[in-house]
Amino acid sequence: MGALTHASLVEYLLEEAYEVAETIEGDHPDAELQGELGDVLLQVVLHARLAEERGAFTFDDVARGLGAKMVRRNPHVFRPDGSLQDSFPATVAEIEQKWDEVKRTERPAGRGPFDGIPDALPALAKAQKSLDRAARAGLELPPAAAAPATEDALGQLLFGVVRSAQAAGLDAERALRGAVRRYQQDAAKPGHAPS
Repeated sequence: MGALTHASLVEYLLEEAYEVAETIEGDHPDAELQGELGDVLLQVVLHARLAEERGAFTFDDVARGLGAKMVRRNPHVFRPDGSLQDSFPATVAEIEQKWDEVKRTERPAGRGPFDGIPDALPALAKAQKSLDRAARAGLELPPAAAAPATEDALGQLLFGVVRSAQAAGLDAERALRGAVRRYQQDAAKPGHAPS
């Protein structure tokens, strides 16, 4: 095995994150979830150690940065000194509004609502994240299709669409990735009003 690098460890970080999701979605025992979360934490520790060896940052720097970010991005929960607020917003909408305000102040000038959405996300996750960001930014949303009543029915519909695409020689992942990319480009243009 060659030297460990951030790049050589990426696949393991992603694999461990998917294993956490599978454990949660499969309603596995808490002990299994604990183990899977430990595997993700190990990946964080390994990346931090590689960075420390380069003199870039340490695990403690990562933890301090996370703490500072949580305080900064959640003024509805924390005072600037990190202590808890006496009262909290009543609704999720109020919390999201405050979060968005703080994120906008942190975002460098010229960055759009889709900046920071990883290109490596699977197409469906990228589509959902893009629609959420667009709605929160007040951008025009694409037309919606009629949704089934349950997640099971939705899953079957999506699976059927993938099967039909495959039978036609089309790549559903690539097709959705392209549709998301085109939507992001069009929605970010000036003049796109809320739907």
